[in-house]
Amino acid sequence: MRFTPTPLPGAWLLEPEPVGDERGHFARTFDRAEWEAHGMDPRVEICASSVSTRTGTLRGMHLQAGAYGEPKLIRVARGAIFDVFVDLRPESPRYRRWYGAELSAANGRMLYAPPGLAHGFQTLADDTEVLYMIGAPYVPDAATGVRWDDPLLAIDWPAPPPGGRTITARDRAWPLLEP
Repeated sequence: MRFTPTPLPGAWLLEPEPVGDERGHFARTFDRAEWEAHGMDPRVEICASSVSTRTGTLRGMHLQAGAYGEPKLIRVARGAIFDVFVDLRPESPRYRRWYGAELSAANGRMLYAPPGLAHGFQTLADDTEVLYMIGAPYVPDAATGVRWDDPLLAIDWPAPPPGGRTITARDRAWPLLEP
């Protein structure tokens, strides 16, 4: 697996290195020792998936606050997304900066984020399935988020602002960050 650091401290772009033959290919998508060697938390408490039926669907920006922060690995099983992390750790040199990358079933890329980064994505294809490996239990009272269109973040989403059924009322209602 190739590990490429992102501009956000502790966040990584991971690219499996498939070994193929006439039958197809095989690639590792998780290796505890490699994760630990790169300073990543290898715990997996929850595995989850989401399916978005429409291109342009936006989910986010979500995080678990404070001590309930979740390390996450994001991977696409079907379709494609523009995946985004926002650094909301006040002590980080990249505080309030974002990083995004295209993840797809075809390119096999994955993104890892340590706790304290908000996560969201916009689908680039119909019927996209996203897989999550999450390293902490979900605590409903710690669930929070920030607006996907916050002018302080200025995230450069690939498609026009979503509407209707492609973004939830909850995600439209997250607060804007204080300047």
